Parts: sequence; C-alpha cells; structure tokens
Amino acid sequence: MTVTAADIMNRNVVVVHPFDNVSKVAGVLAEHGISAAPVVDAEGKLLGMVSEQDLMRQLGAKQESRRAWWLEMLAEGEDLAPDFVEYLKQEKRTAGDLMTHDVVSVTEDVAVADIVDLLAQHHIKRVPVLREGKVVGIVSRADIIRTVAAGRLKG
Repeated sequence: MTVTAADIMNRNVVVVHPFDNVSKVAGVLAEHGISAAPVVDAEGKLLGMVSEQDLMRQLGAKQESRRAWWLEMLAEGEDLAPDFVEYLKQEKRTAGDLMTHDVVSVTEDVAVADIVDLLAQHHIKRVPVLREGKVVGIVSRADIIRTVAAGRLKG
C-alpha cells in the first residue's frame, strides 16, 4: 500500500495572512516552534509561504545600509525631523511583501516517495497539501522521518 500525503500530513496547519506584519509573523513562528508558514487568504487559499529566512533577510547589514542610503538621499544635506526618521526605520513590511509566491505544493493523494523527491529537487523543508487550492495540511521532513521510524515507509 502506498503511503500518501493524507496519511502523514499535519492537519493543524499554522497559517499567516498577507497583511500580517513582520513582528506578527515572527511571533507566530516562534510561538509554534516552526520555521515557515503558508500565507493564505480569508478563504484559506494558498498565496505563498513565508519562512524564517524571509524574515532574516530584512535584518541583514545590507538591508540596513540600503535604508541608511535612502535616508541620506531624502535629507539632501538637511536634518530630517527625528520623528520622521524613526517612522522610516520602522518595519512596515508584511507577510505578503516577503512571501515566496511560487510555492511547491501537493494534493492529498501524492505518494510520500514523490514528496521526498520534490523536497530534494527544490531544496525545501515542507510542502503544503491542498484541496481545491485550500491548505488542508502540511508535510515536513520531520513527518517523513517519523513515518520511516514507524516502519510505514521503506527506505
């Protein structure tokens, strides 16, 4: 018998919404001990994925130097109001701004062996499981390892 996504997927998927700000997304990931979450619309349709890596990109030195350059260009030799500078420094980006749009996903009937191949081919750690475009589960590498450890999937 072939083991499928439906057999091993986590059905309690933690999701975020495109308008959630970076702080909220980071809080959701930290609270649930996960490294990424699907971004869904109000009906649960998959829009993208946002990961720790997406959030970390915003914190790097390159991003900070780019922000400083823009502040200098805006000032053009003049002092900017401190409140305005503080406003510009605030992170206003959202999950919708940061998410990966082209998400590799599967349906419930996809064999776990095929999911393993997808994870390796695309260098990803998890795939959302969709039914009619809506997220109904997620399969991570950890789910696959647990399946192997339980003897349900032969290596």
